[in-house]
Amino acid sequence: MDEMEKLKQIIARVLNVDPNEITPDSTFIEDLGADSLDVFQIVTELEEEFQITIPQEKVEKIKTAG
Repeated sequence: MDEMEKLKQIIARVLNVDPNEITPDSTFIEDLGADSLDVFQIVTELEEEFQITIPQEKVEKIKTAG
């Protein structure tokens, strides 16, 4: 599974949406129905999955799946 597929799986699981509905241009709030807590959960799972740390100032700018 490539990185985009892993990303889609995490987003789909957190937001309870079909992974096939998620594109790099999908906005979390408008297109996928996320709220700020959902975005925080997605970021947390991404950090764990990819063993990275996303700085808070970057988290606040995340708007789309891509």
